Amino acid sequence: MAAAALALCAAPALAQDMDHSGHGEHSQSMQMDHSAQGMNHADHMAAMNDDVAGAEAALTAYRNALKARDAEAMIALFAEESFVYENGKDEGSFANYMAHHLGPELDAITSFTFGEPTVAVTRMGHMAYGRETYTYRIELTDGRVIDREGVATSVLTHDANGWKIVQYHSSSRPPRNQ
Repeated sequence: MAAAALALCAAPALAQDMDHSGHGEHSQSMQMDHSAQGMNHADHMAAMNDDVAGAEAALTAYRNALKARDAEAMIALFAEESFVYENGKDEGSFANYMAHHLGPELDAITSFTFGEPTVAVTRMGHMAYGRETYTYRIELTDGRVIDREGVATSVLTHDANGWKIVQYHSSSRPPRNQ
């Protein structure tokens, strides 16, 4: 996790050292391209922000796949090279998480429901980050019931195939009495 944080912090530092002298030309070129398409910079930014709904939909689809215990649907939402962190543990890639943690648990779950979910996404170019809060209830085949309050943060990337989750970090705790 520290390596990922360092990598994320290093990118802005590297960007500051890069030669940005051509940005004015790039910006004018982008405006000309968008003008030719009948789109100004403000319209382009609005269109990018509208696409936040696609990233939100990916996070909602993950929650729905968990409820349905649909492993294939979950796998399709994650980038091949992904990172999953849960309750302070580095689970590795989503494929590893599915094979060694979540997958085996799916067979023991008879019901998985969410309550009070919230999701907020901020887009930054071809990437976005999401913040979620929720409660959940898991009923197991042995009769146990698990009630939790949870939060998650996600990093998503966008390409020609749509939004994919590249990093997912969730944690939960027993509900606090109000």
